[in-house]
Amino acid sequence: MRQLAIISGKGGCGKTTLTAAFSSLSKNAVLADCDVDASDLPLLLKPEVLKKEDCLGLELASIDPKLCTGCGICLEICRFGAVLENFTINPYSCEGCAVCTVACPENAVSLTPRISGQAVSSMTRFGPMAHAKLGTGEETSGKLVNLVRKKALELADRYSCKLVLIDGPPGTGCPVMAAITGTDLVLVLSEPTVSGLHDLKRAVELTKHFRIPTVACINKYDINEKKSLEIEAFCRETGIPLLARLPYADVTTEAMMKEETVIEYAAHSGGSEAVEFANTVRNLWEELEMRLSDTFKEKMCSEALDTREL
Repeated sequence: MRQLAIISGKGGCGKTTLTAAFSSLSKNAVLADCDVDASDLPLLLKPEVLKKEDCLGLELASIDPKLCTGCGICLEICRFGAVLENFTINPYSCEGCAVCTVACPENAVSLTPRISGQAVSSMTRFGPMAHAKLGTGEETSGKLVNLVRKKALELADRYSCKLVLIDGPPGTGCPVMAAITGTDLVLVLSEPTVSGLHDLKRAVELTKHFRIPTVACINKYDINEKKSLEIEAFCRETGIPLLARLPYADVTTEAMMKEETVIEYAAHSGGSEAVEFANTVRNLWEELEMRLSDTFKEKMCSEALDTREL
């Protein structure tokens, strides 16, 4: 089984648009929407829910009113301000540090599990999908991402799928690390802006740290071709294959409004811009499929051995 993750250093680069398009081109894949803070694939693909599973995050302090004497020690020592004046707990402030449970002379405070979000197994028109929703104010998104990936692998086993397509969260923090760890290939999207190039460098540093094969794609390359050339130069210098340069196109928004992938939309829209954009995405997908194949990996290993012998 192969796993492909699509990430970017910032939000709004087109990860979900490309992931959805790839899902309509792949023949045997499971989707995993790992942007648990703002899961958008379900909005586009309208999945049928098969199963939901709670994700337990940080524990939550709880004060037993029968044991509490109102001494105020917990109120004084809580550095997060989670203990209210009526000796109840604000669940959005509590970090589950357990200091209050140790300090309470009456043993009136205890920690209880709390649900930080839900992982969902579902079925789309292109095949199975795992996604999630993080609870309001929750911070354990990395743990929920791990659960989504676990559910995706279970769906892959159940439906005999050979590929997991991961729509990653933006940035380079804990959720992204959870989304790319153990994958076979990472596609990093960038935009031709100052921040886009900066975030691309951070994302590439992350994938190199985890020693994951990485390729790149520039989206909206024609809004600033000078900056696109700088991105291309960076990719050459770091040895990151640049697989595609996608133009700015209204087709992405038009397809989204119709709840279709750009591939579906181009098939019936009749517009030359839509068809050209879809063909570029299709060529990108074919390149990614090739790089995920066993034949390509064997070829790369053989070339590496030949280079060492020289």
